[in-house]
Amino acid sequence: MGALKVFLVEDNPYIRAGLVRALQDVAGAQVLATAESESDAAAWLTGQKGAWDLAVIELCLRHGAGLGVIRSTSGRRESQRVAVLTDYASKVVRDWCREAGADA
Repeated sequence: MGALKVFLVEDNPYIRAGLVRALQDVAGAQVLATAESESDAAAWLTGQKGAWDLAVIELCLRHGAGLGVIRSTSGRRESQRVAVLTDYASKVVRDWCREAGADA
C-alpha cells in the first residue's frame, strides 16, 4: 500500500507548513495539495474526487468556513476520511462537523 494521500485546508501559512512537514515526516503521508479558502478547497475536491485518502480541514478560514468544505466532500468513497482542525472543539462544534460529514 502506498503513502496516505492528504489534502490540507489551512489558511495560516506557518501552521500549514508545519502540518505539511508533520504529515510527511511523521505520518509518511503524501500531501497532494493545499488550499486556503472554502472556494479553492471545494473546487479542488470537486475536481479530484477519487485522488485523496484524507482531507484535513481547518474549521475557521479567513475566506469561507471549513463546514462548507466538509459538505463539499459528500459523495466521497467510503474509504476517504475527513478530519477537522479547530481551536473550538466543544461538543456543539463536533456535532456540527459530524452533521456536515466529518469523520473526526
